[in-house]
Amino acid sequence: MKKVLLVDDDVDFCEATKLLLESKDFEVILAYGGREGLEKIRAEKPDLVILDVMMPEMNGYDVCVVLKADPELKKIPTILLTAVDQEIFRTHYTQHMGLMTEADDYIAKPVESTELVKRVEDLLNKD
Repeated sequence: MKKVLLVDDDVDFCEATKLLLESKDFEVILAYGGREGLEKIRAEKPDLVILDVMMPEMNGYDVCVVLKADPELKKIPTILLTAVDQEIFRTHYTQHMGLMTEADDYIAKPVESTELVKRVEDLLNKD
């Protein structure tokens, strides 16, 4: 069973996405912030990480940069999942920042559940 770590400060989104991914036979671990996400990445060594961008404490871009700079963790496929496209004029986040992180995929919120599952499966089946 493939292990997916979902890092997002939206508890409702996490719970709904966890149920969705578990219904597709993934083991899902949740973290509700960037720092907690990094700790769980190091401890759990998931097969894939889904990162929200806009989080307090440590944003998803920063988590992704740290992840991809670590020789032991950089091969873990990472999806940035964010509402930046909708919030671009109200935040300091930019799409360019996302491209600079070496994330393996970038999905705008809201995302259709079937699209999210397809992207997760595609990345996990790349081997």
